[in-house]
Amino acid sequence: MKKFFKILLLVVAVVLFIGTFVFLYQKSKPEVIEYETYDVQERTLEKTSVLTGDIEPRDEVLVKPQISGVIYELCKQAGEEVKAGEIIAKVKVIPDMQSLSSAESRVRLATINLEQAQVDYQREKKLYDEQLVSADEYDKVRQAYRQAKEELVVANDNYEIAKNGVSRSQAQMSTTLIRSTVNGLILDIPVKVGTSVIMSNSFNDGTTIATVANMGDLIFKGQIDETEVGRVHTGMPMKITVGALQDQSFTATLEYISPKVEAATTSSANKFEIKAAVKMPHGVNIRSGYSANAEIVLDRLTNVLSVPEGAVTYENGRAYVQVLTAATPQTFAKREVKTGVSDGMYIQILSGLKKGEKVRGNQKAQESIQASKGTDEK
Repeated sequence: MKKFFKILLLVVAVVLFIGTFVFLYQKSKPEVIEYETYDVQERTLEKTSVLTGDIEPRDEVLVKPQISGVIYELCKQAGEEVKAGEIIAKVKVIPDMQSLSSAESRVRLATINLEQAQVDYQREKKLYDEQLVSADEYDKVRQAYRQAKEELVVANDNYEIAKNGVSRSQAQMSTTLIRSTVNGLILDIPVKVGTSVIMSNSFNDGTTIATVANMGDLIFKGQIDETEVGRVHTGMPMKITVGALQDQSFTATLEYISPKVEAATTSSANKFEIKAAVKMPHGVNIRSGYSANAEIVLDRLTNVLSVPEGAVTYENGRAYVQVLTAATPQTFAKREVKTGVSDGMYIQILSGLKKGEKVRGNQKAQESIQASKGTDEK
């Protein structure tokens, strides 16, 4: 019985030794890396550029007062639609005491002149009725009377304008009523009730009462790098993506390229301003100033041989690929190729490969994938 246990222990020890040896041998063998291969095939390649910018209305109109004073009523708010001629705000005139005093003096003088002209007219009319004066003298006195009445009307109008900013005879054309000059959306009303405003003059642009814009006519305004500006032209289509509306994209047409470079900083290349007309679908609400990206196709090649960008390696300024020569085990041959346009994912092959051949993927990428698989298994 003791002999049996000795033999059993000996057999177990031998099995463990052989198993350990086999395990260590298997671990010491290099792992065969199965490389992913890609077909050389025809594709359509597009070289695109993504530009950053903003969505803005084509024209923003600044509504300014035609008279100085104080805002005493706002009839509209930012975000409301307005039509040309609609009242946005009302201005109360703060009269200038010197102008008001001068206007009052003119009214008093016009009143005195009218009273005297009326006396002269009545006297002359009586003499004319009695045929004691000629018609010519009578007409002159009557004309002077009429002019005196008109002068009083004008004096009163000037007094009302100096005091209230508008006369009764011109109430419909009052400059104290700030009206919109265009149809559109009110983007901003930077004033409040009680704000003092001034009219534009030679020394001042005047106070802005409101900013109005047509939100149905929008443009994309951005900048393009000087290395790419020579490859674009007006009329080119663009794809617009608005940051606040990630699920939607819009089409646009490039319509302006600045002939002058924008001021460059030390940390960036020269940029040129561009503008593109955006086609907005009905019902989409866009706010002025939304940040957006514009994608523009610089080059487009159809039905050209291409491989993934990662399959190409570069040595001493030359491009190479690893071409599959045998599937089992995988065998590759290094071959020089001539490349062309790249769209960031695929690169054009001008020579060195034929349609249907297979090339190896990037070795470092494959090793990284294998390493990640090993980590996951552990």
